[in-house]
Amino acid sequence: MLVILAFIIIFHIVALALLFISTINNAWWVGETFSADIWRVCSNSTNCTEINDLSSSDMFTDYSIMQAVQATMILSTILCCLSFLVFLLQLFRLKQGERFTLTAIIQLMSCLCVMIGASIYTDRRQDLHQQNYKIYYLMQEGSYGHSFILAWVSFSFTFISGLMYMILRKRK
Repeated sequence: MLVILAFIIIFHIVALALLFISTINNAWWVGETFSADIWRVCSNSTNCTEINDLSSSDMFTDYSIMQAVQATMILSTILCCLSFLVFLLQLFRLKQGERFTLTAIIQLMSCLCVMIGASIYTDRRQDLHQQNYKIYYLMQEGSYGHSFILAWVSFSFTFISGLMYMILRKRK
């Protein structure tokens, strides 16, 4: 039983680490000399511009799309942290035989937020790059970066983790 518990805790921490990396790291859209993410656009390793600064000067159109991606990714990370804390609390508070339902619900909400954020970015990325050509002119020929891929991997990890919590019962 301790091995299963250790596996679940490690699995949850890995999902949380993937969420942090995908949200913070600057590699959602990459090329040989540039990178862009939900926070900033870098034309090389030293020349970076914050998207927030561009939106205030009206150079960045459809900033609300990026804000939606930012908000859902941050919310998913917060919910994943919260579900881990709730799991630890329930581990000591639940009676024998009860399920970790609250933890599962919070973790599945985190999963939903990751899915929404990554889906919005997947769907709207090309439109954002075309509408903000002054900013993304060097970045038309690129590919999805490792942070974007980690966001989708963290989606699957949080989903599997949520299902594990739904099935799991407390034992001695």
